[in-house]
Amino acid sequence: MRLSRILAVAALGLASTLVLAAEPDQTIRKTLQSLQPDLPIESISASPIQGLSEVHLKGGRVLYASTDGQFVVQGNIYQVKDGAATNLTEVAEASGVAKTINAIPASEMVVFPAQGQAKAHITVFTDTTCPYCQKLHAEVPELQKRGIEVRYLAFPRQGPKSAGDQQLQAVWCSKDRQAAMTDMFHGKEIKAAQCANPVDKQFELGQMVGVQGTPAIILANGQMLPGYQPAGELAKLVLDAK
Repeated sequence: MRLSRILAVAALGLASTLVLAAEPDQTIRKTLQSLQPDLPIESISASPIQGLSEVHLKGGRVLYASTDGQFVVQGNIYQVKDGAATNLTEVAEASGVAKTINAIPASEMVVFPAQGQAKAHITVFTDTTCPYCQKLHAEVPELQKRGIEVRYLAFPRQGPKSAGDQQLQAVWCSKDRQAAMTDMFHGKEIKAAQCANPVDKQFELGQMVGVQGTPAIILANGQMLPGYQPAGELAKLVLDAK
């Protein structure tokens, strides 16, 4: 689901769209759903700016709308205090992403547990055909030693029915997903019987939370780190964000 679709439609017709309702949140819902009926609105709440509501979409993305439903804004709100600017939109979206990602059962992931005491975790949208995903996976043992659990979700970057999609389905259908994932990253052929698996669902989820490439690393607080990060640098970011 691409939010640009909303603004493309809004630019053409929103100025003439007025929806009357008893409550502001219902007005906003009707306005947005008149533009995009399948827009996955999760909740609507007051924003830090008077007269502007915060629209939370499933997956964590955030839009803003005037309480009368006449104006929709896609962008960042910053709070400037003591000479420093805080991106409030980024904070709100990270919270929504964390809620969504952390609710996924471990049984639907490929999990590499931390060694010793678990200090934090990361969730990685990965593709076994991605060179930088392979590079990151080679450093998973180092992350485990530092007390970081690595949880994998599938994101075939070339879409359904691609080579990456077929490989990821084979991994998720293997009896030993950890071994299958590692072997696949090492270029070994993995054969597994077809099974019901969450690869398509996870690919859609990745698009919903804003994944545009792999690896996409989600910290426990919902912050997304796009691309490969060396184990030492990544571990510091992960432990600081827990």
